[in-house]
Amino acid sequence: MVNINKNISLFQLQELLEANFQQKSTYLPEGFYKEQQKAIEIFNKRIFLEKVIDETISFNKKLVWTYEKSNLKLTKTAEELIEVFKLRSDVYTDINYQHEFPDTIEGLNFDKFDMTSAVIYYQKNKEVTASIRLIFDSKENLPTEGKVKFDDMRKKYNTIGEISRNVVKYRNEGLHQEFKYLMCGIYNIFINNDIDVALSGIRKDHLKLFKKLGGVEIYKEMEGYGSLDVPFLIISYNPEFASKFFKKVFLEQ
Repeated sequence: MVNINKNISLFQLQELLEANFQQKSTYLPEGFYKEQQKAIEIFNKRIFLEKVIDETISFNKKLVWTYEKSNLKLTKTAEELIEVFKLRSDVYTDINYQHEFPDTIEGLNFDKFDMTSAVIYYQKNKEVTASIRLIFDSKENLPTEGKVKFDDMRKKYNTIGEISRNVVKYRNEGLHQEFKYLMCGIYNIFINNDIDVALSGIRKDHLKLFKKLGGVEIYKEMEGYGSLDVPFLIISYNPEFASKFFKKVFLEQ
């Protein structure tokens, strides 16, 4: 179980440690200060984790979520989020994406964008086996804007977002089934909340699959994506234009 410590003393302790670190003594070896710096960095990461969990839960609880099947959920507890962060870390380590999507804390993969995201997960036999997030635009902008700007999309639409951290644990065992559920979750968030279009980075060879969903357009073609040296696309996705295939196969309408 994960208990979120919301006591202000945590932040007071952080300030005290950093203040003391600035006051070096001549009789202490330099190695002591290096170890102290590492300790402060670990403590700061813990403080950041507390903030991310707290604000992500608060953000998700304000969203409208109407999906009725119990195997797909919107994260609303610290325990659920920690399981999602663990899954991301495990998957990215397994597929060697850690350089592009590094853990903030070893074994836990999260960042500042989680705090304005609908974080969705799929559960199989009480185990979290897949997750995806839909980031709502904010003053922090969107993560892919480190590579390409979306200012033209902001002029065209009232609210934009970005789909990312799409991870599946058992990649050779039911990937399509879990992908189906995750996209149902994305659809649910789109339809019931104030968002117009989302951008997403995908491998070029995955375009055929995404096109079947409907409402998908190529926004930008790229030779690679960060350290990933494979053809990539930035696509825009609007579930309002979901295809008959998507409604029949994914939504079972």
